[in-house]
Amino acid sequence: MKSIIKPLKRIRIKDIAEKAKVSIGTVDRVIHNRGEVSPATKELILKIIKEMDYQPNIIASTLASKKVYRFAIFIPEPISEEAYWNKPLVGIKRAFQEIQQYGVEISTYQFKQNDPSSYSTTSKMIMENKPDGVVLAPFFSRESGEFIQQLQNQKIPFVFIDSNFPDCDKISFIGQNSYQSGALAAKLFNFSLPEKASILVIHFAKEMDNQNHLVQREKGFYKYFKDNDPKEYKSLITLEITNPTDKSYYKELDNAFKKNTDLKGVFVTNSQGYRVAQYLNERKIEGIRLIGHDLIKENIQFVKNETIDFLICQRPEEQGFNAVNTLFQHIILKKEVQKEKFTSIDIVTKENIDYYKEFN
Repeated sequence: MKSIIKPLKRIRIKDIAEKAKVSIGTVDRVIHNRGEVSPATKELILKIIKEMDYQPNIIASTLASKKVYRFAIFIPEPISEEAYWNKPLVGIKRAFQEIQQYGVEISTYQFKQNDPSSYSTTSKMIMENKPDGVVLAPFFSRESGEFIQQLQNQKIPFVFIDSNFPDCDKISFIGQNSYQSGALAAKLFNFSLPEKASILVIHFAKEMDNQNHLVQREKGFYKYFKDNDPKEYKSLITLEITNPTDKSYYKELDNAFKKNTDLKGVFVTNSQGYRVAQYLNERKIEGIRLIGHDLIKENIQFVKNETIDFLICQRPEEQGFNAVNTLFQHIILKKEVQKEKFTSIDIVTKENIDYYKEFN
């Protein structure tokens, strides 16, 4: 038996007008929500639009209007060629290839991860260029708050990527639930460490309190143990390392291990778990459960030799693609979008790392 699926006939504004027994101009005013139409007529037209499943010809409309939609992408500058923040750019470029025919232009702006002032300087540049929409990583809490307020004042729609920011009029958030990823790391330690053990939480960050996603991971981590270790068998210690570019932080780790002889676990809240792995290998320290974030090249080798036991990973390429696509859906297609689109929280180990080649 042969089955053929035929393409659906495109519904035109003319078809809707004929069925509603009104002019094409009246239907056009309802579709674009401009001009005065009586409530009864508007209700009838909207009902017919829904019944006939009318889909506007966006390409034709954008070509006719000759409008260029300018999207600004505002993310951290990658610290190396293989670093995490190169990966969302791959998804952003893929999204652009799909939507450029609709008259979309994308400009990428980057800031230094250890310099909040560069965030403020670059955000001013974005505002001067008056984009139609912005995808941003609210990396530094204070500076992000100021920029978000400017976007809201100018009624410029924006989408968050990687990190969320509370109490603002965002279009959507695309990324991992940082709080839950911190709780997951805590659970892995709770299952795999002795009942009485110390765990070191390491932030490789300058002005850590100003970095929203790291704060959320730490909160989720500590809350899990508060709820599941009421007798406080496990001791949690937090260490902030502000300058990891040289090995001066080795002394800070030496002191932590010397003071806490029952230290059995280390949790690194960002993608720099490899720095602790290098330290453990060079100091020939064994029996430490190490959990980090993100499947970047520097971390992969240490997962394979089991210095890093678990990597908690997200899908940065998917985040980049979805962030741009969400802005497109909202601004150009005028569609409702989800306020939050959480990407998966993946646990990567030596045993399954080869099945995550799309992250490599």
